[in-house]
Order: sequence, then structure tokens, then C-alpha cells
Amino acid sequence: MENTLHIVGGGMAGSEAAWQAANMGVRVIIHEMRPQVETFAHRTGNLAEMVCSNSFRSDDDEQNAVGLLHWEMRAANGLIMQMAQRHRLPAGGALAVDRDPFSESVTQALLAHPNISVEPGEITELPSDGHWIIATGPLTSSALGAAIQRETGAERLAFFDAIAPIVYADTVNMDVAWLQSRYDKGETEAEQKAYLNCPMTKDQYEAFIDALLAADKTEFHEGETAGYFDGCLPIEVMAERGRETLRHGPMKPVGLTNAHTPENKPYAVVQLRRDNALGTLYNIVGFQTKMKYGAQTEVFKMIPGLENASFARLGGIHRNTFLNSPTLLDDQMRLKSRPNIRFAGQVTGVEGYVESAAMGLLAGRLAAAEILGKPLPTAPQDTAMGALIHHITGGAEAKTFQPMNVNFGLFRPVDGLKGGRRGRKDRYKAYTDRAKEEFNQWLEAQI
Repeated sequence: MENTLHIVGGGMAGSEAAWQAANMGVRVIIHEMRPQVETFAHRTGNLAEMVCSNSFRSDDDEQNAVGLLHWEMRAANGLIMQMAQRHRLPAGGALAVDRDPFSESVTQALLAHPNISVEPGEITELPSDGHWIIATGPLTSSALGAAIQRETGAERLAFFDAIAPIVYADTVNMDVAWLQSRYDKGETEAEQKAYLNCPMTKDQYEAFIDALLAADKTEFHEGETAGYFDGCLPIEVMAERGRETLRHGPMKPVGLTNAHTPENKPYAVVQLRRDNALGTLYNIVGFQTKMKYGAQTEVFKMIPGLENASFARLGGIHRNTFLNSPTLLDDQMRLKSRPNIRFAGQVTGVEGYVESAAMGLLAGRLAAAEILGKPLPTAPQDTAMGALIHHITGGAEAKTFQPMNVNFGLFRPVDGLKGGRRGRKDRYKAYTDRAKEEFNQWLEAQI
């Protein structure tokens, strides 16, 4: 049993960690509390369930840091990327998936692996012995969260993450809306028409902002603070920051031409992204919200094209828990006070499905190598995974530590390249070329 790796949590990070360690020959037990213990956001007991969006964001591995992370995970035989590709939906330059078949396939692959078993039930204490990875994500149970707090001696850090609503496609008014990806991105017609677009005039936009600001919102419990992660702000919070904020964010009208009246430039555009393979569901892009349900239906039906919309799911809000990792974890993702325990995924302070799965991949390999008596250095700093792990385990300022997406701002400069916007394309290509070379060398050293 001392050579068994226990993983708490079967989300993106836990699923990927299990796959990587099992493929290295280590016995793995996944401890998953669902469906016995439910959460606000999850709907099923499947592993790797997608609760917020169905998008893994950009798939461009030459000019985008997220796309580079996709590349690294594929190079490392990542399960999440394999199943994402299998259940891919048209989404322009993004990697979006049919969420239910995706999670079902991940679950089936893990259950079929001879080195993996799943034990249902909640883990409420930090184990004192054995090899463990805690990958409980942003919805860590209150009991385990309290145990982590007792061990670390620090208050849990938290931000509020909001879920965007999903609309039934056949209730969208296509006399108003049209299909187009921004800048017509994508190589196929399906990719170039992966989004539904709902245009707004200036008057419609101003009325929409007024309604957002006046709508009833979910109240926070006493003692809670709204420390939102900027990459997942509720739309009403963005509106409070300035009336033009949404028009320069998720409602920006650039790169789009109204198919019904090409000569009329919309003042703002609401985009909906396909959410399943059948094309029957679309989620409203960037429309995370903490409005109450009744207010949501009223406000969202003000969007031209959605005046008669029916909602498969309304938005919601939940508390996300994460560690102050720069003070608590070493560069092997181990808890400094209990090195038999690693943490992985969003609970470490990375943000997003891709980043969570990547940290699971890394934790699984590091833990398996340690169990097998062949310690493994962490991913090189100039790779996407390495840049992330360096940031959360020491590169970030501990006093102001907040969840972070992967981005080129975490990468060390390449000598001889210009800074600024004009040199960005060459600089990003240099980052990704360097990262791919170093990541391949890191993988080859493990053979």
C-alpha cells in the first residue's frame, strides 16, 4: 500500500494526475465524494465534469500561452486533451467540447485502466502517511477545507466564481441573430460560424446596462468578501466598473458583420457559443452572473434575439477556495509541513480547466516518480507548465497572491527580441518554440 497514490478529487486535475501516474506503473485510488456528497455547481457523478464553460480556450500553440499548454499536455499523452479532441465542437480558434460525452469518456477511460480504482466518499482530514494528491478544486468541502486551514495556520483565501447561463438554440430569434466567429476564425465553415451573435444599438446597450445595475443580486453571507478573479467577473460587476466596460469586454463588436444588415455596425454584440454536439444548447459567452434567477430571465431577454429565449441553465455563483501556494508549497507541489501530500489544480491558485489539468498532469508525474524511487525535476521554467508552477510556488508575491491563468507575462524574456506590441508576434513564437524544445527534452529524460 505504501506504493499506492491516493488522489482526492476527480475533477480535471485529479483525473489527469491519476492517468499520468497509472501510466507510469503506479497504483492509483481516486477518492471522489460525488454523487454521495453533492456540490452547488455539479450535476452528475462523472469525473472531470465541466461546470462553468465548455471551452478550453485558444488552441493556437504558436501565439497563445493556453494553446501552448494544450500542446504540452498532448505531448505528455494527457487524457483531458485526448478526450477534448474526441468530443470537439466548432468554436473558431478555440477548443470547445460537448461537455457530457467528454466527462463520460474521461470517466470510462479511468475506470478501464488496470492501475486505477475509484472509492466514493468524502475525505475530511489530511492524511498523516501514504502518498496523496489533494485535487479538490475550488469547491473543496467545508470539512476538508477546515482541515487544510488547521494545518496551514492561515485563513483560506477565496474568490467568487460565477457560472454563465445556457440557452436553448431553437428559442433564439435568427431573424436578429446570425452565425459568425469573430474575424471569421477557423479553417472550416463550421468553425467560422461557431458563435451566435446578437447585436445591440447604443440605446439598447444603455438600457441593458441600466437593467444590469438595477437587478436583484445574490447577497453574500456575513464575513464573506467579493474578491473576484478578474478573468471571471460577473457581468454586473463589470458594468459597475464603468458603462463602457462590457462593450470593450465580452460585448465588443469588433471582427463581426451583421449578416442581416451588413451596412449597420452594431454598438455592442452578445455572443453565444455552442455547448453540445447537437447544437441545441448555447452558452452566453462571458456572462457569468450573480443576479437572482428571476432578474436573469428579465434582463437577458432584453438582448435582441433572446426576447423569447428559454434557458437550460441560469447563472449562479459559488465560493472558490485556493491556497496561498507561494508560502505553503515547494517546487514539487508538496505541502511543506506535510511533504507526503501534494496539491494540484485550482486549489493551488491556477485558474481555468486547462491550467488545472496541467497542474494535475505535473503532480501525477512528480508523485509517481517519487513513489518509484526515481525523483523527477519539475517542468522547466521556460515551458508553459514550468512558468505556471514557478509562479504559484515562488514567483508570485505571497501578500497579494491571486488565481492566475497561464499567459506570456509569466515567461522569461528571450534575448534579442523587441518588446511592445509590434514585436509581439515574433516574441510569442520564440516563447513557444523554446518551450516546445525544453518540454520535449524534459519528457525524453523520463524515458
